Amino acid sequence: MITTDFVPGSPCWLDLGAPDVPAAAAFYGGVLGWDYESMEAPEGEDMEGGMFRNDGKIVAGLGRLTEPGARSAWMVYYSVTDADAATRAVEEAGGTVRVPPTDLDEWGRMAQFSDPLGGQFAVWQPGTSKGVEQVDVPGSLSWVELYTTDVAAAKRFYGSVFGWQYSEMPMPGGGGAYTIITPAGLSEERMHGGLMEVGEADLALAHGRPYWHPVFAVADCDAAVGRVTASGGDVQMGPDDAEGVGRLAVCLDPAKADFVVLAPPAG
Repeated sequence: MITTDFVPGSPCWLDLGAPDVPAAAAFYGGVLGWDYESMEAPEGEDMEGGMFRNDGKIVAGLGRLTEPGARSAWMVYYSVTDADAATRAVEEAGGTVRVPPTDLDEWGRMAQFSDPLGGQFAVWQPGTSKGVEQVDVPGSLSWVELYTTDVAAAKRFYGSVFGWQYSEMPMPGGGGAYTIITPAGLSEERMHGGLMEVGEADLALAHGRPYWHPVFAVADCDAAVGRVTASGGDVQMGPDDAEGVGRLAVCLDPAKADFVVLAPPAG
């Protein structure tokens, strides 16, 4: 499970790049019950964005999409003790630096990368902020997942960068294996994400490149899906029951950013 102690290599932050910040704030407020808190831009800077809160606690960030040609998508950040060392590890493992290590005032230091097949992710070296303030309850992050055409390559790359441990779980119906991710040195009780091998046609959202997406816990998957469609979003898959996992659906917001809603099994 994801926790907020944010050991190295665990997800600690996520933010959404959206072409229309007010529209995205309204959508996720309607679907997940989040409150949006706008941040003032520093003098002379053109910035539009802020924080999402659930029950008063920060659960994600939101910013205006500014990169030419980029798709609207969620960015997942992993906690590291040294963003510069993580950057060197990414480059040595064949990844690409998209945003070099950058200080964000006293809050921390971040960098953004692409893995060797093009999957985008980021790291966060904490300062005064360790990351989000709430996880693993309805309305917050409960899992992260990479869709990729080459799980073996992803395991090598991310294992080299973060030291992740892996285990395999059979997919229903003989559909291969799902790779479970656990931070280095921890038991499987602390698993935080997975790697799923898919065909290139399944990566159309990212023009054939792998991509990470967040899984948000909800109390009722079907009700959440109803709110997604009523708010102008769409459903790619589900709702479906996954044994031992819960009931889930893969969704798109109105700008086609993908995310998953998951209601854990009862009991």
